Amino acid sequence: MPRYGSDISKRQFLKKCLAFSAGMACFPASGTFAGLSRADQSAGRKIAMFQEETPRGIMCRICPNECVLREGELSQCNNRRVIRSRLYTLAYGNPCSANVDPIEKKPFYHFLPGSRAYSIATAGCNLACLNCQNWSISQTSPDKTRNYDLMPVKIVEECVSRDCRSIAYTYTEPVTFYEYTYETASLARKAGIKNILKTNGYINQEPLRQLCTVIDAANVDLKSFNNNTYLRLTGGKLQPVLDSLLTYRDMGVWLEITYLIVPAWTDNTEEIRQMCRWLSNNGLAKSPIHFSRFYPTHKLQQLPPTPVETMEKATKIAAGEGLLYVYTGNVPGNQLSDTKCPSCGATVISRQGYRVASNTLREGKCQKCTAEVEGVWT
Repeated sequence: MPRYGSDISKRQFLKKCLAFSAGMACFPASGTFAGLSRADQSAGRKIAMFQEETPRGIMCRICPNECVLREGELSQCNNRRVIRSRLYTLAYGNPCSANVDPIEKKPFYHFLPGSRAYSIATAGCNLACLNCQNWSISQTSPDKTRNYDLMPVKIVEECVSRDCRSIAYTYTEPVTFYEYTYETASLARKAGIKNILKTNGYINQEPLRQLCTVIDAANVDLKSFNNNTYLRLTGGKLQPVLDSLLTYRDMGVWLEITYLIVPAWTDNTEEIRQMCRWLSNNGLAKSPIHFSRFYPTHKLQQLPPTPVETMEKATKIAAGEGLLYVYTGNVPGNQLSDTKCPSCGATVISRQGYRVASNTLREGKCQKCTAEVEGVWT
């Protein structure tokens, strides 16, 4: 029988999870609310963390939008509402998507390659990207999607039973289902299960630092390196995302970065150079960067797919600025999906689509020259 944690069986662990979950409470910045009714903590509705009362209403302090809401009003992310003068998340225990994915799909190339991730999402997002691939669930609210009844302990149980080594909070924006992510990740960590985020990085520092205590890896979508473009393309701002990258770095969370190259929006070579230089100068040269090819979708269906030549140019710029691990995604016959040793150039991990064809790393080192290849391999 497989073992979970230091010295505990699957059955023992699940019993401990149930007991722990029953006594666990979600809390706002000011502390824990006592005496909440069952309705206050039911699936689909739970008291929100990081809320603050202001003269204009209740402020949500999870992300830079900092929505201030009056009774009955819905947040910009579509899943927070003021009910009886308290802010509630409407995205708790009710994911609209639950799947088992290869971890490479997120994409993570340097974190447990070849493993599977139990992947969940609820409706809602704190950005409004014109190019969103998952707009049908990201730009709506949980009461308008078809949902599963999966409380945190059940997510962990499903992850164990499906032989997944991690839980991925993905598809939409996990920042907007923060409480669900945080409590599930806390339970998973007790089981020795890893927690990974696929995120836009649009989060305030206090909640981010708390989340980092239970998160093992994050892939951050860096939407642009131009603040005006960020605002017009996503409705958000660049600086909070850059701040998040540095916080993940400082708190020891394994970090990978995705940059979607959208024609006429984010394909400016000088801005790509500036971004790569910023990453290199801020201690992120060893963080893999994934340049992803755009295909027409959502509100940008009039645009063509990103030219392959543009993708190739971006990878050369990144390498020229000192980034060690540069990949491309959504490119037919992709020649830049393999992991190569940064010292001798030997292929250490070969991929075919989302499948790992071969992995010659031993204890994170190249077998040809013994140089270290950065990542979380075991």
